[in-house]
Amino acid sequence: MSNLGIHAIYSLLNRQPHVVCERVFLENGGILPQSVESGRPLTDFAVIAFSVSYELDYFNVVQVLKAAGIPLYSAERDEKYPLIIAGGPCLTANPLPLAPFFDAIGIGEAEAILPAVLPLLSESISEPRNRLLQKLATLPGIYIPRMAQAPVTRQWARTLADFPVHSIVLTTDTELGDMYLIEAERGCGWGCRFCLVNQTFSPVRFRTAESIIDQAREGLPFRRHIGLVGPAVATHPQIETILDGLLEIGASIGISSLRINTLTDELLTKLARGRMQTITLAPEAGSPRLRRVINKNITDEMILSAIVRAAEHGIRQIKLYFMLGLPTETDEDVTGIVDLITQAQEQLGKSGTRLTLNVAPFVPKANTPFQWLPMESIETLERRLSSLKDRLPKSGVRLKSESPAWSEVQAALSRGDASVAEVLAEMKEMTLADWRQTAEKQQLDVDYYAHGKWETTQKLPWDIVAAGTGAEKLATELKVSGLAD
Repeated sequence: MSNLGIHAIYSLLNRQPHVVCERVFLENGGILPQSVESGRPLTDFAVIAFSVSYELDYFNVVQVLKAAGIPLYSAERDEKYPLIIAGGPCLTANPLPLAPFFDAIGIGEAEAILPAVLPLLSESISEPRNRLLQKLATLPGIYIPRMAQAPVTRQWARTLADFPVHSIVLTTDTELGDMYLIEAERGCGWGCRFCLVNQTFSPVRFRTAESIIDQAREGLPFRRHIGLVGPAVATHPQIETILDGLLEIGASIGISSLRINTLTDELLTKLARGRMQTITLAPEAGSPRLRRVINKNITDEMILSAIVRAAEHGIRQIKLYFMLGLPTETDEDVTGIVDLITQAQEQLGKSGTRLTLNVAPFVPKANTPFQWLPMESIETLERRLSSLKDRLPKSGVRLKSESPAWSEVQAALSRGDASVAEVLAEMKEMTLADWRQTAEKQQLDVDYYAHGKWETTQKLPWDIVAAGTGAEKLATELKVSGLAD
């Protein structure tokens, strides 16, 4: 429930006069999934819709359907079973690894797709399943895996004004339960070459300062802490006006992530006045050279300045996101991370500001300029991660890291095709060991999907999707990075 996208879809559906949307969450221990609102089992519903924003959630999709007693493969279900549909950024980029399990997949943003889907479902949900799927296949942005289709064009909301997105369900039993979340903007135009957001949520769209402040005013009686959500909130052209408005109504302020090259003293002053104690920055790499490769053109001096100035304005925790195994990374680039953090610690002195490093392996994503590039080997990643842990300052710095082994699984799911679904279907325990054993049994070449360097001319599993940025443009961007053959 910390995912604002869930709130958006839940609200959008329940605003329709002939639709009731309820929430279902996967419980640990294989408990039969039931809806939160009415306690009904999944098989009572006409439609089950999954929102998938992270590749490792693919395992949970399989678990939910199995626990509900619903046949896993779409081809094994008829109109006696709920229609199983899905959407989300991962499936927009590459729907193939889960395609055999879904009757229909939305390619793009729900606000642009559901208005045409819902009337059709109201009229035709009880029809023979194949006839219903044939009708759905005629709608923009709907991919029907069981049918041959031309590439499905990604859909996006031309204007956000008609679709307010903010917290709908307020509960302390979630990660951001003390905040009232508001979407400030959607998409990112900075063009980092590894990033999925650039493609799946383009073009960049901003909500007006007036609409954001109005939503905050409505949420203030429930939560004093207003969280502004978006990939690059601080680049909003009206960010100063927004922050002034939030301060005027007495809100404390949170922002999901800040770009280092937009972190002005004026912005920091307003965030400090809004009682913001933690900020998140993403240098991504340890050297200017490697940051240029990924198209994140910030210098060490800019990073250090942002950290020190944030501390001077009373920020007590700074989260820094780095990636290991980026294309062309060397051991010297990892040393660069250590040097950068050591210098930051020296300049922070006794300010009381703590640094938290979140380190994750680079995972190639479909429909990005780096989609053809391999993930680094697990052995190299583990060695560099170990080196980083050993050499970072021992006090004032906290390191959190993602598992290279699980990141390899994520890479295989990210660049996989329908053969990945066969592995997911056969898994019993959804553990790393189970994945490896089942993949070997099903003869899935994990090394090819996760660590293979692919030709820019070869056919890709996700060619069924027309994401809006053609392969030629992505290949040109790869060439600009210096990594194309």
